Amino acid sequence: MKLNLPNKMTLTRILLIPVFVIAFYLPLFGLNNYIVTAIFILAGVTDWFDGYLARRLNQQSAFGEFLDPVADKLMVSVALVLLVGAHPGWLLALPAAVIIGREITISALREWMANVGDRTKVAVSIIGKFKTAVQMLAIGFLLFEKSLGDFPTLQIGYVLLYIAASLTLWSMYLYLKAAWPTLNNENKEDTTT
Repeated sequence: MKLNLPNKMTLTRILLIPVFVIAFYLPLFGLNNYIVTAIFILAGVTDWFDGYLARRLNQQSAFGEFLDPVADKLMVSVALVLLVGAHPGWLLALPAAVIIGREITISALREWMANVGDRTKVAVSIIGKFKTAVQMLAIGFLLFEKSLGDFPTLQIGYVLLYIAASLTLWSMYLYLKAAWPTLNNENKEDTTT
């Protein structure tokens, strides 16, 4: 399989994850927060840009459709785990658990809905896109951490993360509500393993 430019950008996001983790922990002359925030922003920009390019250049592919959300969820999950490790306690662990738990739940729901031929009911919605934007902004602020003059970056990050967690629960409710008729269909054979 020959990789097109959007797929290469998506793979680059995944390859950036170990660099991101190393940069988070290595002492880099007091520049860690700048470097990890820059890596996270780069990942966020390529997340938007690879989808845009795939549509614009008519290079959409099944591989890209699979890999793009995986790359996004991996980067977000890794960033949240690192942040919870750096700031232990329920204040950050709670929204992180909600966000990661929702991602696992909706990924499983989409897979199951695809298996029963009803995936369109749980396609990405506008609330899901808005949630992602707020979540990326929150994580960026939390990674940067240092105040910029009077701008309390860390505190703003916490507030945005709770907003993102609320949007996460709301979007999960909407996806589950859309899928409920299919989930509740007792005429289907039991496919559990």
